Amino acid sequence: MVKQVAERADLLPKLAQLFRSHGYEGTSLAAIAAATGLGKGSLYHFFPRGKPEMAQAVLDETAAWFARAVLGPLRHPGPPRVAIREMCRALEAHHNGGTQICAFALFAADETQTLFAAPLRTHFQQWIEALARVLVLAGRGAAAARTEAFDAVACIQGAIILARAAEDGRVFAGAVARLEARLCV
Repeated sequence: MVKQVAERADLLPKLAQLFRSHGYEGTSLAAIAAATGLGKGSLYHFFPRGKPEMAQAVLDETAAWFARAVLGPLRHPGPPRVAIREMCRALEAHHNGGTQICAFALFAADETQTLFAAPLRTHFQQWIEALARVLVLAGRGAAAARTEAFDAVACIQGAIILARAAEDGRVFAGAVARLEARLCV
């Protein structure tokens, strides 16, 4: 039985799952209607601009979670080691051990990337900058910290893709553990 939808926020988990599973182009309005139990008219009631607005809402919701769970510890760290550990645990949970791709990474790799270029760029820049600040607190020079933060984000995003391709969450978990050990030195 489909849960009754009372407000727009009720739709976001299903929309996120659809986009994360099928990409932007692969997620049709018919599939959205089937997954939510709503007709197209009801969907347009919640999202007057259609699928682009739905995708933006998913990105906004993901960004809000990311700001709390990942950027929060990085921006207001206690010891750098703790901030890095919290970042890694949050990412493992969000990506379900590497089996769920990040909506930001998915839309960045999708052919519709230009629709979401600004929020995608902002998301990754904020993450790299926040992690670089923690690495400076841990004793790295500013340039080295920025490079290491960039490499860390690239490692995490790549590990998600490899784990999904291998259908083995241990790939992601191992990459995150090795990354955490490198960053906490």
